[in-house]
Amino acid sequence: MKLQEQSFPPTASRTRPGELPVVAGSIEPNGSLADFIWFRTGGPAEWLVRPSDEQDLARFLAALDPALPVTPVGVGSNLIVRDGGVPGVVVRLPKSFSKTIVEPGNRLRSGGGAMGITVASAARDAGIAGLEFLRGIPGTVGGAVRMNAGAYGREVKDILVEARLVLRDGRVETWPLERLGYTYRHSEVPDGAVVVEALFEGVPGDPAEIGAEMDRIAAEREASQPLRSRTGGSTFKNPPGAKAWKLVDEAGCRGLTVGGAQVSEKHCNFLLNLGTASSADIEALGEEVRRRVLANSGVSLEWEIQRIGVEG
Repeated sequence: MKLQEQSFPPTASRTRPGELPVVAGSIEPNGSLADFIWFRTGGPAEWLVRPSDEQDLARFLAALDPALPVTPVGVGSNLIVRDGGVPGVVVRLPKSFSKTIVEPGNRLRSGGGAMGITVASAARDAGIAGLEFLRGIPGTVGGAVRMNAGAYGREVKDILVEARLVLRDGRVETWPLERLGYTYRHSEVPDGAVVVEALFEGVPGDPAEIGAEMDRIAAEREASQPLRSRTGGSTFKNPPGAKAWKLVDEAGCRGLTVGGAQVSEKHCNFLLNLGTASSADIEALGEEVRRRVLANSGVSLEWEIQRIGVEG
C-alpha cells in the first residue's frame, strides 16, 4: 500500500523558544489534566492544546519549536500524570475528531478521539462483527492504536487496516498495519506523533448477536473490575504464560496501600485513588507491588499504565 503523505509548512518561520504558534482551536497554559485523567491526580500541562482539525494540528506542529516535547493524551484511562506536571505541549483531540463512519467492505473509519464503545456500537448497528472487544476498552481510538490495546482475546492489530498520523514535524502520513510494528501493548508510533484516524475492518455479522456479545463483555467488566473507582485500568502487562493479577495476588498485595493509593481488592491488577492519593502515591504503590512480585515469583512485571511528566 502506498503511503499517503501531506505537508503543512508554517506560513511563517518556526517559532522561537518559549513561543507557541497560533491554532484555530485552543491553547491553555497550565492546563489541568487532573480534571479528566481517570485517577484525577497529577500536575498540569505546560501547554494544553486542542486543535480544531487535522490541518490545524499539522500546521501547529510544523511551526512549533522542535525542542518542545509533544505528548498526546486521550481520556487518560491508562495514565499516571506525575505531580510536577507535563513539560511542553500536551495535545488533546476535541469532539471534531470523534466521528465514526461506516464504509464498504465491513470497514469503519474512526477519528482518533472516538471512544472504543462508540466504534463497537457503530459496528454493531452496521452488522459488522469482530470489533466487540472495543466495548471493553475505555480509551480513545488514538490511544488504542498507539498501544495496541486489547481485551477478551483480541487486539487492535487484529482489526486495523491503517492509521493516519500527524508526525511531530507536522507531516501527515497514513501508515498501513504492517508499518506500525505491533507487539503486545506496543507499536512503532513515533514519539510526539498524534494518531488522528484509524480504519478498522471486521466481518459480516448479526447485529443481535454482536449486541449480545457486547453486553456480555460489559457485564463481565462490571463484575470483575472496579469501574466506579478512580483508577487507571490494567496496571501491569501480563508476562508470557502468566496473569499479572494472579502474580500480584500471590505476592500478598491485594488491598495493599501507600498513602491514599490502594491495590484493588476486586481486581489485583488495578490501582485505586481512594480520594486523597497523589500520583507519587500511586506510582510508589505500583513499584512496591513490582518489588514484592519479583521477590515472590522471580517475575519482573512491566508497567502497562503510561507514566508521563515530572515528579512534584
